[in-house]
Amino acid sequence: MTQPPSPQRSATPLRAYVVIIIAIVATSSAAILIRLALDEDMPPLLIACARLLIATLALTPIVLRRYRSQLSGISSHELRLIALSGICLAVHFTAWVTSLQYTTVLVSVVIVSTGPIWVAILEVIFLHIRLSRLVVAGLLVALTGGVIIGIPLNAPQSAEDFDATVIGALLSLVGALTVSVYLLIGRALRTKLPVITYLWLVYGVASICTLIAIGATSTPVSGFRAQGYVVLLAMGLAPQLLGHSSLNYLLAYFPAAMVSMFSQLEPIGSAILAVILFSELPPGKQIAGSIVIIFGVILASRGEIRPSGRVEQHAD
Repeated sequence: MTQPPSPQRSATPLRAYVVIIIAIVATSSAAILIRLALDEDMPPLLIACARLLIATLALTPIVLRRYRSQLSGISSHELRLIALSGICLAVHFTAWVTSLQYTTVLVSVVIVSTGPIWVAILEVIFLHIRLSRLVVAGLLVALTGGVIIGIPLNAPQSAEDFDATVIGALLSLVGALTVSVYLLIGRALRTKLPVITYLWLVYGVASICTLIAIGATSTPVSGFRAQGYVVLLAMGLAPQLLGHSSLNYLLAYFPAAMVSMFSQLEPIGSAILAVILFSELPPGKQIAGSIVIIFGVILASRGEIRPSGRVEQHAD
């Protein structure tokens, strides 16, 4: 007797959860590597460009050997979205790295970590995604943990310090907004394009944008110590190629708001790496904030995210 076909399973594969861990560890190295590059007096624009260009070059032989035939099948509408995504990614890195020159790593990271809220709002508006109360609660709890970690205990001591803090905060906010658009576009295109092809195109566009900016601003790219260039290489291979590529891979299995939530664990990973590499034990408020963030991630992961309607297909 023939058995009826079993219902199609939509369970998330185990490898997706393994990739979550890889993404968190890889992206957590970004703040430490950026600080090391800034200590070598490397300009932020060069740092942003290098990580994007290195990742693009690393993916190029793979794309040309295995995915070249798929490039011609990309629609004009998809190319426009890819271009917008690449521009947003270039602005995100440039703004975020620059913010670290004006304010502390913690203040910069906590403002950038507001990305999940912007992603959730954009998903509701453009993708007709309905966020359950549990997911919203998880987002808010995680952001509360970020605030606990990032807000300094002491107010700026001078007008110059205050101005620098404001500039750094605004740059971090620009980084949060642009990375949210980048993640949202990735969510829309990941079901249509292979992840390697998509990443190569987006990283390539972002690299071109930052190269143009370097030329327009006459940003120096040579004359630095060899250690600085080693840091740039590590940044392109670890947090960018491995970390951000893993986040884009996860967009095939989780909503963009949830993927952005995973990035909320980056401050925790950075703190752990700082303990291992620099023997820096985080203060009590950072530990408390980290616990709150973990609780928020767990809370949000248990919530349902349901589409309230079909996402309309765009004509080419």
